[in-house]
Amino acid sequence: MNLPSHGANPSHLYLASGIRKPKEIIDFSVNTNPLGPPDWLQEKWPSFLHTIENYPDPTGQKAVDAIARRFNISAEQLLLGNGAAEIIHFIARYAAGKKAVIVTPAFSEYEDACQSYNCLIEHVAADPEHWQLPVEELVEKAQEAAVLFICTPNNPTGQCFKEAEMVSFLEQTRNSNVLVVVDEAFYDFAGETSLLRYINVFPHLIVMHSMTKMYAVAGLRIGYAAASAKVIAALKLYRPHWNVNSIALQVAEMAAEDFSYAMETRKKVDQERNRMKKELVNIGFAVLPSTVNFYLFKDPALDNQKKLLHFLLNCGIVVRHTENFRGLDGKWLRSAVKKETENNQLLEALKKWKALC
Repeated sequence: MNLPSHGANPSHLYLASGIRKPKEIIDFSVNTNPLGPPDWLQEKWPSFLHTIENYPDPTGQKAVDAIARRFNISAEQLLLGNGAAEIIHFIARYAAGKKAVIVTPAFSEYEDACQSYNCLIEHVAADPEHWQLPVEELVEKAQEAAVLFICTPNNPTGQCFKEAEMVSFLEQTRNSNVLVVVDEAFYDFAGETSLLRYINVFPHLIVMHSMTKMYAVAGLRIGYAAASAKVIAALKLYRPHWNVNSIALQVAEMAAEDFSYAMETRKKVDQERNRMKKELVNIGFAVLPSTVNFYLFKDPALDNQKKLLHFLLNCGIVVRHTENFRGLDGKWLRSAVKKETENNQLLEALKKWKALC
């Protein structure tokens, strides 16, 4: 049985691995905010319930307006999705039957969506250990492409491409017919800097954000794309009516106006991530740099980390395999940054592993 193509599916991972699931597990494969949803969400939740009796606003106008104010853009430059994953499918449909270029390693949904719409897919690799945008190769590939996907901060590596590299690439492809999709689902874990401020400079740029990561509301499914009004109008043709539910719309509206929660989260996540890297290196693991709430690590003694993955599963520790990340191919494991107590349990399991080796 193939391993699950996404994290946050521990039961599926245990079944596919042929390992009996322990009664208690900690899921490090899900990379949402370890602090959980903000307090205001629990406080406001009862007031959201009455809205489920009616259909949601199909335009999501109040949420759109709140997000537009946050980034000082017009409402016509925004498209809401049932998670950023739905928007990826809108973009793939836009490019149906044409060439799609994906910078790897990357979120597997880009390729899955493009395959669904019979795109001709090409990959351009970035070296996880020497993280740099391959600008020259991408410029060449972009000449015949309808769409090009770049994930930064990158999932699964946690690293960011330099803004100067991104701007240089956008400048060099300005006169091509390619849509450059920059997936910034984790941008607010790395800081508030976003390429979204360039959408009025580069008409072929689409920037995607997810609200489910920072605000720990993955079950609500809310994301958005920002681009020129022309590009957004083209993508809206593929949007089904009422694609975002009424509770998600209200949460999105409030989250767009909440700056303090992201700041508090970044401070705590950065502290724990840096501590974990130091501890992991001290006990003999390799850890890649990260700017967000997850990181890649490996036992350098193993070329493929499957044995370590299975050992951790037996310990009740679920990390993310990288078998389906092109360019990683199982050579690393991805772990979310969780709270100190949970992170310490991961460290203890890894110390046991080292003691047995």
